[in-house]
Amino acid sequence: MQLARRIRQIPPSATLALNAKANALKAQGVDVVNFGVGEPDFDTPDHIKQAAVAALESGFTRYTPVGGIPELKEAIIQRFEEDLGLSYRPAEIMVSCGGKHALYNLFQVLFDPGDEVVVPAPYWVSYPPMLMLAEAVPVIIPTREENGFKLTPEELRERLTPRTKGLILNSPSNPTGMVYSRPELEALAEVVLAHDLVVISDDIYNRIIFDGLEFVNLAMLAPELKARTFVLNGVSKTYAMTGWRIGYAAGPEAAIAAAVNLQSQSTSNPTSIAQKASVAALRGPQDFVARMVGEFAWRRDDIYQRLLAIPGVTTPKPEGAFYIFPNFSAYYDRLKPAPGQSRSQALAEYLLEEARVAAVPGAEFGEDACIRLSYATSRERIATGLARIREALEKLGK
Repeated sequence: MQLARRIRQIPPSATLALNAKANALKAQGVDVVNFGVGEPDFDTPDHIKQAAVAALESGFTRYTPVGGIPELKEAIIQRFEEDLGLSYRPAEIMVSCGGKHALYNLFQVLFDPGDEVVVPAPYWVSYPPMLMLAEAVPVIIPTREENGFKLTPEELRERLTPRTKGLILNSPSNPTGMVYSRPELEALAEVVLAHDLVVISDDIYNRIIFDGLEFVNLAMLAPELKARTFVLNGVSKTYAMTGWRIGYAAGPEAAIAAAVNLQSQSTSNPTSIAQKASVAALRGPQDFVARMVGEFAWRRDDIYQRLLAIPGVTTPKPEGAFYIFPNFSAYYDRLKPAPGQSRSQALAEYLLEEARVAAVPGAEFGEDACIRLSYATSRERIATGLARIREALEKLGK
């Protein structure tokens, strides 16, 4: 049977085989330190879970409006206003089955076949495949470690063509944890406005930010930028609700209405009880977020210092999220990748087999010199995992 071309063009994830190996080792009783997990290791706060229970007990288990219940839209609007100073109307909000779903819907309604969309690398792994499924062309622009892996106006301007329609910005970044400053965004905004670009601002980690840094996105800079920016967020990372599958997007009404129409023909509404729980998350006490971010900041400092203590390893210090993206290329000439295997894949496989540490190859994010480590795990596991990595790398030098 011949499968559709649209799915045949999507490359398989190189991490799947590695994950399968890690899971097989765990099943055998092997102690594997997992730095690959992209979700908080905290439990969903009790008041949020209780809101879901109350929704169940009250019979709130039927279909809801496709784009989200009014109560949740109002809670989202309130958070945008209080946190970012952005004003939206309910018709400019779409609630979806997770942030990824919201992005997928937007890509489908914003981009035509052949439209070019700029994706700075390192990038979140799903951006290019989702753009390809929309028959758009992901234009990957490598960024530099010395710039904190952040796109500069010059790098953006050099890759623009008459077919360029969009730009994706993710801050704080997955995989690097880096955050765009206001001056950096203002410089990019000049290019965006001059070339009439649509912007997808993936802000899913915007509440997980360190060192008192200011969070800014392009929509916050000027009304003319807000009119061309779609802001993506959700409850998954901020409130440790990854499994609840509630994401949302805000932007110009016509495109949001089109995305909701698309959603009506695919998933229909997000889960009713998860929507009620999300209202409690957004409107309830926010002290949990501060505690979680404080713990992540401690872990960030710890893993950063441990990595810098390994000879040859370099990395920018993450400013948000819960990832660090160290450069291990100093060890690559001591590895022998299998045919078709990237160097970061070879290193990740070596670390799993030799150190019993699971990490994500940087090639998955468009930067082969690095691997991604998630510090959404305990302080003890971070110490154990980094000691194992260092010991394994020392063996490579012998």
